[in-house]
Amino acid sequence: MDYRKEYKSWLEQPAITEAERAELAAIADDEKQQEDRFYTELEFGTAGLRGVLGMGTNRMNDYVVRRATAGLAAYLLRIPGAKDKGVAIAYDSRRCSDRFAEVSARTLAAYGVKSFLYSTLHSVPQLSFTVRELGCEAGVVITASHNPPEYNGYKVYWSHGGQCGPAQADEILASIRDFGYFDTQIMDFDEAKEKGLITMIGEEVDEIYYKKTMSVMLNPELVREEAPKMKGSLVYSPLHGSGRVPVTTILGRIGINNLYVVKEQEEPNGDFPTVKAPNPEDPDAFVLAMELGRKVDAGMLFATDPDSDRLGVAVRLANGDYRVLTGNQIGSILIYYILSELKAQGRLPEDGFVVKSLVSTALADVICRSFGIEIRHVLTGFRFIAEQIDLAEESGQGKFLFGFEESYGFLSGGFAHDKDAVLAAMLVCEAAIVYASRGKGLIDVLNEIYEKYGYFIEKTKSYTLKGKEGIERIAHAMAALRETPPTAFGEAEPILIREDFKINEKVDCASGSVGEIGLPASNVLRYTLGNDAWVVVRPSGTEPKLKLYVGAAAESEQAANERMERIMAEGDKILKELLK
Repeated sequence: MDYRKEYKSWLEQPAITEAERAELAAIADDEKQQEDRFYTELEFGTAGLRGVLGMGTNRMNDYVVRRATAGLAAYLLRIPGAKDKGVAIAYDSRRCSDRFAEVSARTLAAYGVKSFLYSTLHSVPQLSFTVRELGCEAGVVITASHNPPEYNGYKVYWSHGGQCGPAQADEILASIRDFGYFDTQIMDFDEAKEKGLITMIGEEVDEIYYKKTMSVMLNPELVREEAPKMKGSLVYSPLHGSGRVPVTTILGRIGINNLYVVKEQEEPNGDFPTVKAPNPEDPDAFVLAMELGRKVDAGMLFATDPDSDRLGVAVRLANGDYRVLTGNQIGSILIYYILSELKAQGRLPEDGFVVKSLVSTALADVICRSFGIEIRHVLTGFRFIAEQIDLAEESGQGKFLFGFEESYGFLSGGFAHDKDAVLAAMLVCEAAIVYASRGKGLIDVLNEIYEKYGYFIEKTKSYTLKGKEGIERIAHAMAALRETPPTAFGEAEPILIREDFKINEKVDCASGSVGEIGLPASNVLRYTLGNDAWVVVRPSGTEPKLKLYVGAAAESEQAANERMERIMAEGDKILKELLK
């Protein structure tokens, strides 16, 4: 792509506004900015589009959204009946999200495709549910999840409620490329409503979502009875995002009446002024929640990201401090709670299964094995968990019980097909209340799990390399790992199995035998070490980052931590050398 030519073309477009022209004119003497904005197009993949806001082909703006939507519309028009089934559209609190949602609906209308648009911000799980509930052919969410404020994105969902798969994403991308950035059609909003091409979604769909969410509870009567006796209150922060209404609604309906919302982070705000990044994975996101928690004697703290698909949890320790749980710890507690309660109630299905991403804790495998429950490993990305739900529904074989990713994504029930922080908040509350009625806190339960199954520790390190040069360095590092594979992560940690998901190859390092992995192609390398230790290296699918994941296990917490740190240090050394 000739970025100079593309920049000049955009600058001279009569269709752009004066403010947009001024933004482009301001970089007339900035060659690096021109290159970064125009050297490529935003990649459209299984997570849709995601990028920094601004003018350019490598940015999120009205013209990129219109082109993507026109391509989606053209793709839908090739499917019999799809234009009438339509597209559900939701948006979060990010900058321009409401405008991009309206632009999407108006563009679809111009091509004769119906849309169902929320009039207020809604969460990702609610959109996933709505696609299925309304029988839509597709869905769109305007969000960049937990990215910094300068980002926004465009995620595409399909009729099953999960994000579209790789092959379908490629087909939609091909359709998008049939359009230029400035030759798409768009209809007036009021005209589209009058013609029945845009329908606003009312509260009745939310009500169905809430009822189905509550149906997942395992001990609803006990929770309602014990909730008023909860020791300490509950503090929640939506981190300026879309979670406030659904999370507070669902917790209120199950009987939580001592809930406090962090005032400074209650209102939607795309600038996210109180946090570095609106990400519940970051312990700093809990600073204000902890301050409020100490004032109101809170035993537990929750935080959700802007599109409310990720849930972070912190629990109070005996000394009064708060401990932020990892996604792996939350997932392990919920698996243990769900399986043990179903077993106690005589309702544990013989064909039940749990799904986790391949970078999530091996503790989940051990817990599931102890209950005789199958655990399935999938690639990173919750749509792969959704695929397993679909496979079970289509074949009539297997009962989905729980799915999770270490990055704070959890799901049960299966009526939504993406990670659901609203449902997860309800389940964590339920587990906490039920265990409290038995004299246990969540930390007690976590320690019980470790004592029973061993100590499992995980850690992730990200290497952020911005711009074209950064992407090239990440690609170089992955190529080098493939060309000259490591044989060990330290003297005491030889690699037993090496897997390259890009070429579906699994190598037994001792015998040299080669087999297939059996999962879709993905730019991921996994190394299996002895005694439940593992390493994964992969580029982020949504950010200019290379990610290093390490998991280790041992009989004691100290030994597990020491082992993990040794492996991490060696992995870090290898990657830093390759990223130079």
